[in-house]
Parts: sequence; structure tokens; C-alpha cells
Amino acid sequence: MEEKEGCIKCGSTDADQKEVSMTGTGLSKMFDVQNNQFIVISCSNCGYSEFYNKKSSSGSNILDLFFG
Repeated sequence: MEEKEGCIKCGSTDADQKEVSMTGTGLSKMFDVQNNQFIVISCSNCGYSEFYNKKSSSGSNILDLFFG
């Protein structure tokens, strides 16, 4: 079986990486406490994006997960 490389939507191998924080639910939402941190990998060509939990994926190469 042949492995696909690149974006799953368009096949591009160019990607951008950003870190974002988001609120949760309940009191954190009410007080705007952004305690959820993610790494977002976005395809530079089509904009397809995947979110990865920063805490659970800090030891691995996120771009490898995005490209398969």
C-alpha cells in the first residue's frame, strides 16, 4: 500500500504552524480563562487545518502527524 504524503485535501507539502489558546466550558468560559492550548497545522495551499493538543503532543513532530 502506497503512503500519501502532503495535505489530505490537496496534496501540498507546504504547511504553517501556530499555537492558539481557547476557553473551555463553565467558569473558564465565563471568566475568559484560556486554559486549552493547541498547535494548529494549516496547509499553505488550501487552508485545511488540524488541531493538536499541545500538552499531549509536545514530544512528537506535529508536521509528521499532519503529513502522514
